[in-house]
Amino acid sequence: MSMQGTPEIPADGAPEPRTGPEGRSRRRAPRGGGPLRYRIITASLLAVAAVYFLTPVYWLIVSATKSSSDLFGTFGFWFSDPHPIDYLHRVLTYDDGIYVRWFANSLMYAGIGALAATLLSAAAGYALAKFRFPGREGIFNVILAGVLIPGTALALPLYLLFSKIGLANTYWAVLIPSVVSPFGVYLCRIYAAAAVPDSLLEAARIDGAGEARIFSTLGLRLMTPALVTVFLFQFVHIWNNFFLPLVMLSDSDLYPIQLGLTAWQGYADRQPELYQYTVGGAFLSVLPLMVLMGVLQRYWRTGLTEGSVKA
Repeated sequence: MSMQGTPEIPADGAPEPRTGPEGRSRRRAPRGGGPLRYRIITASLLAVAAVYFLTPVYWLIVSATKSSSDLFGTFGFWFSDPHPIDYLHRVLTYDDGIYVRWFANSLMYAGIGALAATLLSAAAGYALAKFRFPGREGIFNVILAGVLIPGTALALPLYLLFSKIGLANTYWAVLIPSVVSPFGVYLCRIYAAAAVPDSLLEAARIDGAGEARIFSTLGLRLMTPALVTVFLFQFVHIWNNFFLPLVMLSDSDLYPIQLGLTAWQGYADRQPELYQYTVGGAFLSVLPLMVLMGVLQRYWRTGLTEGSVKA
């Protein structure tokens, strides 16, 4: 018989839970999120942010279906006699298809530049994270300082340098600066230090694998989420880059989309149809970024769930 006020101990040795007011006050709060008002506030803020970011895209979609006169004579957020296929065809065929050339130039600048920058950042970040050598931290601090330098401050010195070696007004004048990404090196070093275990590398070395093979077969695979992030950030940066091509290029056949659309807008006062071509070209220019984001985000989800299941 148990004494009064002492809970009885069942056969398995675990005390029965309290059922009185004191016991209820000590129970752990059920999991499942915060109070309802916090979830409502969070959802409202996210909805406002979504409207803020999607409104310009919606305006661009609507405006791409209008003529130049309707752009200024009708309500901006609704359709008016839409002919999207006809207007976009005019954009692609104007001036012997110069927009298609600009689009291809942007794909080349952004695609090759982002891929090269990703591989270079991966190699540099992996080396800084997994190898010890004199001056390692000093080199990393210099690279980190490069994140703080705006690209516009380097455009003029780069132009003078490329002019001296005869590469100004060429594809290389935009491609070579695009392969350098201090932020990519920083992100790859941090991610490699956390996601690539030293024990796995030692096991590969014991099995006879060389450092190049270890990096290509193990390092790159384990660093995939970080590499996708670097690639996407660098692709968007190069795709939207305006000042560097403006300084480096004088031949319109070498222009990327952003510089070409600005040139069209500069002549729009004398050729009003260029207003519509500029808007239609801007709409087409955001499609690769939307597709790229949709295709690559699955790698982020994979990276977020790595290590979440305990072996």
